[in-house]
Amino acid sequence: MTPPPSLALRLRRAHATLAPLVLLPLLVTVLSGVTYRVSRDWGGLGRDAAHWLMVLHEGEWLKPLVGRHGETVYVLLNGLGLLWMLGTGASMVWQRIRPARPPAGKGGGP
Repeated sequence: MTPPPSLALRLRRAHATLAPLVLLPLLVTVLSGVTYRVSRDWGGLGRDAAHWLMVLHEGEWLKPLVGRHGETVYVLLNGLGLLWMLGTGASMVWQRIRPARPPAGKGGGP
């Protein structure tokens, strides 16, 4: 019988599984938000001309598909997905940079 996978391996697998699902909504949010701000400040677009970018950015386009809570669900899942990716990614980085400790009772001290 094989031992169960370590926590690190389970986190890595979960990170890899969820990454493709989180990537597109985060890219849409980031690109539409940055494009909106740059278009308004440097491009001279008015609020009405750039409003479609805010509709995309905030997930308002989901209302006809999901109902009145579509925007809230989009923002909530986007935020949770980002926090999950940051947390699991930071955990994987931490595992790589921390110094390896010898197993308990295997030498390495008086």
